[in-house]
Amino acid sequence: MKKTTKVVIGVLALVLVAAALIGVYIAFGPKTSEGSKNVTITVVDDKGEKTVYNVKTDAEYLRGAMDEAEGLTYGGTEGEYGIMIDTVNGLRADYTLDGAYWSFMQDGAMTNYGIDTQPIKDGDAFSIEYTPAQ
Repeated sequence: MKKTTKVVIGVLALVLVAAALIGVYIAFGPKTSEGSKNVTITVVDDKGEKTVYNVKTDAEYLRGAMDEAEGLTYGGTEGEYGIMIDTVNGLRADYTLDGAYWSFMQDGAMTNYGIDTQPIKDGDAFSIEYTPAQ
């Protein structure tokens, strides 16, 4: 009887901890905003040349805005955490071959999330920068 009580208490404690973690994520996790927003996406290629895309979108995440940016193309490998970008506008950055990769910046700082979960809000300025090996 006492062993069953300990198991029940343990399961309840686990459920409470999980609920607390979910609450923290909801309170402090990435926030999205609904409705129309103006977002700027600047692509910087391997020669330092910039292409600017001004996007008016209802998307909540960066990938949606990228999909709506006329002329912007990208590709990569889909995984459990979203897409891993290796090609932007036909230019491939392959870390395994030459150490280069695509950096994603928001208002001058590295983004905290991948493009599938990076929230966007009106006025955001993103850049996608070809970053060579150091």
